[in-house]
Amino acid sequence: MIRHIVPFRLKHAKGSAEETSFLAALAKLADIPGVLNLQVLPQISPKNEFAYGVSMEFASNAEYQAYNDHPDHVAFVQGRWLPEVAAFMEIDFTF
Repeated sequence: MIRHIVPFRLKHAKGSAEETSFLAALAKLADIPGVLNLQVLPQISPKNEFAYGVSMEFASNAEYQAYNDHPDHVAFVQGRWLPEVAAFMEIDFTF
């Protein structure tokens, strides 16, 4: 199993329509085959700059790679993530 975690900060103001739209689009990545347990969560620690985290799991590396290459994921990264995310960190764990 792989747990893919990405803490991030948006360019949008907290509570804005743009923020709401982005988070809803991010949650739709759960519809991609192989994505398990997708969660979009607010980050509350004052020890880092991130405001949110997205967490998801994959049963295998093959499913994780298929997700990365899936057209819906690629379109989201190009059309939403790159233009709207100010900072992020990607963390992948096996368990």
